[in-house]
Parts: sequence; structure tokens; C-alpha cells
Amino acid sequence: MEKTYATKARDIERSWFIADADGQTLGRLATRVAMILRGKHKPSFSQYLDTGDFVVIVNAEKVAVSGTKLDDKNYYRHSGYPGGLRTVNLRHMLERNPERALTLAVRGMLPSNKLGRKMLKKLKVYAGAEHPHSAQQPQTLEL
Repeated sequence: MEKTYATKARDIERSWFIADADGQTLGRLATRVAMILRGKHKPSFSQYLDTGDFVVIVNAEKVAVSGTKLDDKNYYRHSGYPGGLRTVNLRHMLERNPERALTLAVRGMLPSNKLGRKMLKKLKVYAGAEHPHSAQQPQTLEL
């Protein structure tokens, strides 16, 4: 009788990937990156473990958005005080902080628990083409 293989934390091997966001659609890029952060591209994927890899996204300021989302999509945050709701649309978010827009898109596609927060720490986003992770020799991620 064959036994079912269960992935253990000590068996997890992590790789580094680099994705160029230049001309890529925001949502399609985010889904692909979220899948790699979770580890769903590996045969050893387990829902209860962080089996994913590290992902570096460069050129976040050049990401493409379809339709009228630049003006229609809003991001909300609240200070906790009365009248403390702040709203920023996607156009201003990409102008001021493009890394945050990509991080929020990927975060929405990860689990909403401790495991998801741990996975999000493996995401590195940079507005320009330069990044400090060349020592890890990241593989190019085909999108």
C-alpha cells in the first residue's frame, strides 16, 4: 500500500523569481505572483504550509490597467478617528506609490490569516528597474 506524502517544513526549498511589470496588466500579474508566493506551482504544495518562493517585481510604475480603473478604482484607509476615512484612486496611487498598488493587489489574492501575512513578506516590489537582490540570482518569471 502506498503512503500519502505530506510536506514538512524542513523539506521546503525556496527559489527567487523576478517579474518585469512593464506593460503587464495589474490583475493578471498579481494572480501569477500570488500563485508563486503560495507555492501552488510546486508538486509539494500544502495549504497549511508556506511552500512558496520569493518574488521580486521591478518596473512597478509601468504596470498597465485596462478600462477606466485608473479613475474608478479607489483605495480606502481609516485612521480610527471620526471623519478619518481617506480615499485615493488608482491613478494617484500609481503616481505616488506604485509599489503599494501592486502589493495591495497581490495581498488581496493571498489568505487572510497569519500564513498569508508570512507569504506577503516574500514579495519585494520596486518602482524602477534596479533591485538589491541580484546576489540571489533570481530566475526570470514568464508572464
